[in-house]
Amino acid sequence: MHAADDFQPLSLAVLTVSDTRTAADDTSGDYLAAAAAEAGHRVVARALLPDDKYRLRAQVAQWIADPAVDGILVTGGTGFTGRDSTPEALLPLLDKEMPGFGELFRALSYAEIGTSTLQSRAFAGLANGTFLFALPGSTSACRTAWEQIIRAQLDARTRPCNLARLRPRLKE
Repeated sequence: MHAADDFQPLSLAVLTVSDTRTAADDTSGDYLAAAAAEAGHRVVARALLPDDKYRLRAQVAQWIADPAVDGILVTGGTGFTGRDSTPEALLPLLDKEMPGFGELFRALSYAEIGTSTLQSRAFAGLANGTFLFALPGSTSACRTAWEQIIRAQLDARTRPCNLARLRPRLKE
């Protein structure tokens, strides 16, 4: 058990969803992995998959079933094009949605990109005690989400409350 003021590192997986990026130019996945590690978390898995809802669902379901994974950061596939299928792939896996995440993300994005934020279907939720955050594919959007929302919520020291401190109670 950790004292209330202790940082509690989480084990995170990072998934990039893209038909065009490779490991060599995955700037969004690289950013999320580096930002999580810099914050003190462990990046325990990483993958890059094309926009294929069944492959995405299979990979994320595997991580959700793994008790060693506390959270999953997904970047890409949240737009409106025909191939964007991250919400369709992953929303069915959630036990609970976190509507406030998408709402807050779009409100923060509005300050940066104006009404273009309407094209984002970013979302978050909980599945089998594992946090899941699905973000747009741009590195800028990932930075906004991490720096202004996720980092604080995955830090047990954030007051008045945070997601990290809920971990022991998520499967009650």
